[in-house]
Formats: sequence, structure tokens, C-alpha cells
Amino acid sequence: MPKELHYCVKGLMTAGISLDDAVALRQISMTLHRWFEAECNGEIQRDEDTNIPYWYNTTTGKKIWKVADRETGALKRLNKIMNKYPTLKAYVQGDPRGASLYIIRPNDVPEGKDVEAYYNRGLAVYQ
Repeated sequence: MPKELHYCVKGLMTAGISLDDAVALRQISMTLHRWFEAECNGEIQRDEDTNIPYWYNTTTGKKIWKVADRETGALKRLNKIMNKYPTLKAYVQGDPRGASLYIIRPNDVPEGKDVEAYYNRGLAVYQ
């Protein structure tokens, strides 16, 4: 991490998240983003029977090798961190064209509305 704090880390800290947790959330977001890119490209696919992720040859469509399930690990770390901040919610966006993680504050989503329509009002956690 550079001497200057990353802009999104500063934003998370203003929402009441500790520096260590803000940095960890940024790392989680980057991990999820890389994972979602590989899924979108067809490079990583989960076995339908076992749910184990495999690296695929995108040219032949054949399974090459089993890969570490970084998505599940990142989501576990995310849940552990978010349990410390009961007024905040995490929203994971699986589309790799933008931020993969948003932190939703209490007033970001109007009451009775679906978070999927308003998540971009939250704090984007990005590279």
C-alpha cells in the first residue's frame, strides 16, 4: 500500500470502519473482482456436482485443474469483518465491469426498496 491511503480506504474509515478492516475490505474486493473476471471469461467454472472450482481451457472448453476457492474464502472474511459493524451491510456485485464490493450505510437504500437498485449509493470498495 502506498504512503497515501487509498481513496476508498479513507471513505470506509469515515463510515466508522477501522483502518485494518478498511484495508482488508479493499483486498477482499480485489480478490472478488479477479475471481468474477475469471468466471466471466469462462476461465474458472464450478463443477455442477461438487461445486469445486476448476480452471478451464477457454479454447477447448476442457477442465484443466482444480483451483483454490478464493471466492468462498473472501466471502467468509467479509462476513467476519461486517459482523463488527451491525449498522453497515455488504453488497457483492458479481459483474466484473465495476466494483465488486459496496458497503451500504443505513440511509443509502430507501426503506422498502431493493438494495440491488440502490447499491451504487453505497461506498464502492475498489482497487
